[in-house]
Amino acid sequence: MASLSRSPSSVPPVGALLRGWRQRRRRSQLDLALDAEVSQRHLSFIESGRAAPSREMVLRLAEQLEVPLRERNALLLAAGYAPAFAERPLDDPAMKPARQAVELILKAHMPHPALAVDRHWRLVAANAAIAPLLAGVEDQALLAPPVNVLRLSLHPRGLAPRIANLGEWRAHVLERLRRQVAASADAALAALLVELAALPAPETAAPSHPGLEPGGVAVPLLFDGPNGRLALLSTTTVFGTPVEVTLSELAIEAFYPADAETAARLRTLESEAGRQSAARSNL
Repeated sequence: MASLSRSPSSVPPVGALLRGWRQRRRRSQLDLALDAEVSQRHLSFIESGRAAPSREMVLRLAEQLEVPLRERNALLLAAGYAPAFAERPLDDPAMKPARQAVELILKAHMPHPALAVDRHWRLVAANAAIAPLLAGVEDQALLAPPVNVLRLSLHPRGLAPRIANLGEWRAHVLERLRRQVAASADAALAALLVELAALPAPETAAPSHPGLEPGGVAVPLLFDGPNGRLALLSTTTVFGTPVEVTLSELAIEAFYPADAETAARLRTLESEAGRQSAARSNL
């Protein structure tokens, strides 16, 4: 847990950390105090270091500020308390139900592509529909674990040359990442944003799909797959009530066909993959 490994001398006081989260959420002291059912005077004393918050108060303020679970643990440590939320690797026996849920979602999404990522957009798992889309990646180092799916998608030696609407998709990815950095204050995500923003940006072209026209409902990913262009809409799924750090940071990115042609091409890719698998098993 990188956010919990700092030495005591390097950790700002809990009051300063809480003030930083409040300002990041654009909340006034009065507004936060009312929602947390505490006096503004007491909140001011906590932020200035004149009062030490109880464990319950730290957690109450963190909940009102929607602080990520990892950083709630950091707040507790800064206040002198033990972390409240466990952090386990995905292969821990206690995480088996969560792993099974992820695998079930990914498998049920076939023949459409879907993958699971951690808080830094590193690939955790993917369904079989992802593999054909990765064929032909020029820089194989981009596919070496841990694979960062945002770097892979926007890198000029990754998938970027096969994204027909790279300008629009790049803008969507970077804006989403900016929002994540603002919400999480995660230094690694901030560094990733700087890295990706520095990658070559294509010239803006005319919209090449109805979804990109004014009035379109969503920005699709236009991807030149092995059997033709795929127009894909993306959705994100997270666990609704996590009380464990790793699980709270896990997200499933699922892609759906934006038109009938894409749906047909994805079914064809699944059939071809099935035939190839059967042929290999008969050898």
